[in-house]
Amino acid sequence: MPVGTQGTVKGVSPRDLLQDLDAKIILANTYHLFLRPGHERIERMGGLHTFMAWPRAILTDSGGFQVFSLNAIRKVTEEGVLFHSHLNGDAHFFSPEGTVDIQLALGSDILMVLDECLSYPATHEDALQSMRRTIRWAKAGYTQYLRREKSQHSALFPIVQGSMFPDLRTACAEALLELDAPGYAVGGLSVGEPRDLSQEIAALTAPLLPQDRPRYVMGVGMPEELPRYVGHGVDMMDCVLPSRNARNGTLFTSEGRISIKQARYIEDEGALDPACSCYTCRTFTRAYLRHLFQAKEILFSTLATLHNLHYFLDIMRQIRQAILLGNFPAWHKSFEAEQVAAE
Repeated sequence: MPVGTQGTVKGVSPRDLLQDLDAKIILANTYHLFLRPGHERIERMGGLHTFMAWPRAILTDSGGFQVFSLNAIRKVTEEGVLFHSHLNGDAHFFSPEGTVDIQLALGSDILMVLDECLSYPATHEDALQSMRRTIRWAKAGYTQYLRREKSQHSALFPIVQGSMFPDLRTACAEALLELDAPGYAVGGLSVGEPRDLSQEIAALTAPLLPQDRPRYVMGVGMPEELPRYVGHGVDMMDCVLPSRNARNGTLFTSEGRISIKQARYIEDEGALDPACSCYTCRTFTRAYLRHLFQAKEILFSTLATLHNLHYFLDIMRQIRQAILLGNFPAWHKSFEAEQVAAE
């Protein structure tokens, strides 16, 4: 799922996402939209779909990750978390019920409960306390969601936490299953832990969640990791990686990662990725893309982001097709071999 933190996927328009990329769903973030321009204003403007002219699905993060990652000064209580805006220092309070209200005001299709996201490493004791708080917040938020939803056709996903401790992940998943939610998420990954450990926790946690409902691992991953997560039973993933790396000049291709600033591309008349059918690869040379990057032209961010998102979304399309054809294990083995060859 492409990430549009502040109501926009940086560098590309909704038309690009619809026509060129055929993205079915994008993400926006409660924390950032709450601070600017404000959920009440967005609601008055017809909701986030109307505000940003996006006709397809929107998933919003609760803002918990941003509260814990962007704010050095915060106070966590049973009722929620007091934090200060990274924009102007103003104090605000997020409660489990309040973040549900904010997301309903935004008009999100998929809402996330407020959770506490610990950095890595964490002690078992700290992770236990945090996990228990996340469960209590999930239950409070879900009660508010059931009271408020009133046929708005949205879905609220609880989030499994527990740091990197299998016993805590298992206990959290079992407790959240009592909510009988329409989908579940695995949070607290990509917080500084080794990548292999991320896979281990996902492999442990995803099978604990209902097979007949979406299972979402938040904030992952690299291209080679996508089919691995799917192999664990994961249905949904998101990451700022493809768009952020694009803007910084790192492009993912079938021939390996390219740093477009390198001098070798000054007169390279080849396509960025000969195997890619995106607009960027069909139309422009590596030499031109390098020129745009070196000249700090805005167009580079657009063209690079289009390509990287296409590359990630195309991997997911191939995965879905392989599953439908019943040959996902064979496809995955071939994909892994291609990734190794491209390194």
